[in-house]
Amino acid sequence: MHAYRSHTCGDLKAADAGTTVRLSGWVHRVRDHGGVLFVDLRDHYGMTQVLADSDSPAFAAMERLRAETVIRIDGRVKLRDASLVNPKLPTGEIEVYATEVEVLGPADELPLPVFGDQDYPEETRLAYRFLDLRRDSLHNNIMLRSKVVRSIRNRMWDQNFTEFQTPIITASSPEGARDFLVPSRLHPGKFYALPQAPQQFKQLIMVAGFDKYFQIAPCFRDEDPRADRSPTDFYQLDLEMSFVEQEDVFATIQPVIQGLFEEFGGGRPVDTDWPRIPYADSLLKYGTDKPDLRNPIEMQVVSEHFRGSGFGIFAKLLEQEGTQVRAIPAPTGGSRKFADRMNAFAQAQGLPGMGYIIWRKAEDGTTEAAGPIAKALGVEKTEAIRQQLNLAEGDAAFFLGGRPDQFEAVAGRARTEIGRELGLTQENQFKFAWIVDFPMYEKTDDGKIDFSHNPFSMPQGGMEALNGDPLDVLGYQYDLACNGYELISGAIRNHKPEIMFKAFELAGYPASEVEKRFGGMVKAFRYGAPPHGGCAAGIDRIVMLLADEQNIREVIMFPMNQRAEDLMMGAPSEPTNEQMRDLRLRTLPKE
Repeated sequence: MHAYRSHTCGDLKAADAGTTVRLSGWVHRVRDHGGVLFVDLRDHYGMTQVLADSDSPAFAAMERLRAETVIRIDGRVKLRDASLVNPKLPTGEIEVYATEVEVLGPADELPLPVFGDQDYPEETRLAYRFLDLRRDSLHNNIMLRSKVVRSIRNRMWDQNFTEFQTPIITASSPEGARDFLVPSRLHPGKFYALPQAPQQFKQLIMVAGFDKYFQIAPCFRDEDPRADRSPTDFYQLDLEMSFVEQEDVFATIQPVIQGLFEEFGGGRPVDTDWPRIPYADSLLKYGTDKPDLRNPIEMQVVSEHFRGSGFGIFAKLLEQEGTQVRAIPAPTGGSRKFADRMNAFAQAQGLPGMGYIIWRKAEDGTTEAAGPIAKALGVEKTEAIRQQLNLAEGDAAFFLGGRPDQFEAVAGRARTEIGRELGLTQENQFKFAWIVDFPMYEKTDDGKIDFSHNPFSMPQGGMEALNGDPLDVLGYQYDLACNGYELISGAIRNHKPEIMFKAFELAGYPASEVEKRFGGMVKAFRYGAPPHGGCAAGIDRIVMLLADEQNIREVIMFPMNQRAEDLMMGAPSEPTNEQMRDLRLRTLPKE
């Protein structure tokens, strides 16, 4: 017999009754039933119930077992009584009567329990991640992630894509986040960068004549953490295609992503109609460029009803250039109690509150508008607003005003909260939307023009578009949103050097700087570059949605904490003096 096991802890069935077996695994739980000991023995594959009574030579050893001790047991497989069968376990029809027990790996007292799903502080869980990963929920999430990655690879190969690996140590590239820099020992004073994405390399692969590329790519960005974003590294499905337009990329990636959600979504409905929503429309209707379409609420501009009206706050506001008033419809939200809750929500977001109108039944049986705004506007204007928003008795509308870029984000969060509170958001399904027509440029706080998205994208209209106002230029850039999260970002690339130089010039990069920072790509484009485009899908975020988790750290095997620290391995750590001398570096004292 094998030194450690003849079967795994998920193998044994009723047909194995009467056989002698050897199992190895972790002691999940020990139960003493008055002279009969039961041990739930766990390994990667499942759980088997092991028992010993006072007649068993293994009894004394089993009495001393501590949770999470690694043991080997020899024993005989027995059928359980019909009344004791556990239908929740694949091995629930049998148990193993232990005749011998050997401790392979003793366990100290646990800093957190593995049995059950008790809510322990995240710092403890991350410091002892190897224990945390033994818990069923997290173990299942990591296995789901592995299956998702395997399925992605199969689906990409089935579409005639070829997998290549691109460098990890490379040069800095403007991808919208801070680089992780790596000092060079052989070239003192110079630094490599960990890639924020394989952007330039995958474009060079197209120039080199490989038609369809993909990889499961590690990416590194020094970013502030969020619940849906790792602060250091993440993995993405990275792909690029030659001789394609935007719709070709959509047609290629939709069956991959849709198939994943159908395969691993646990039977939840997966929307097959993926609308194209222009970026400007998405901000207007949803207050975000990653809308949750499970929520049917769409915001609308209602400025004309307030311009010159008796509601002085908005009327005066609209006299300023670039301002508007938007309404958030709230079907079934027509109660003062709900309006007060939403006012409290707005105040928690840093606003003085949100104006509202409630529509209710009047004494004469008609529908009337109520609230301070309704009183100031009058019957005619409030009725016009109700008609525009398609609301009825028992409904409400909430209002925000000012410069859209200053209130859109709060309006989007308010829309989400209203949909959740009123039960309008359709849970337990997946709805997707392509967000298209992103602006190429934006104005920074200091008034300069900079790229707003991927700097390597082709502007719509080519060189001619770049000769006008940069803020009017749209790019062939696109994101895929699902249930309020961005899953994919991509673009049709700028493969013409003259357009590339002009695009970077508008963002403040002279031709000499472009040649210096992206010389390899510029050089390649001068030797026959095909039109090409692609995208990247965030694997961590996809798995987070499939696993129905709210925090991305629940689907990453060894994540950092909120301060970008690895509490288990002790990173980041201070280098030794010898390492610093090799690199010819010294650190400044802390301020």
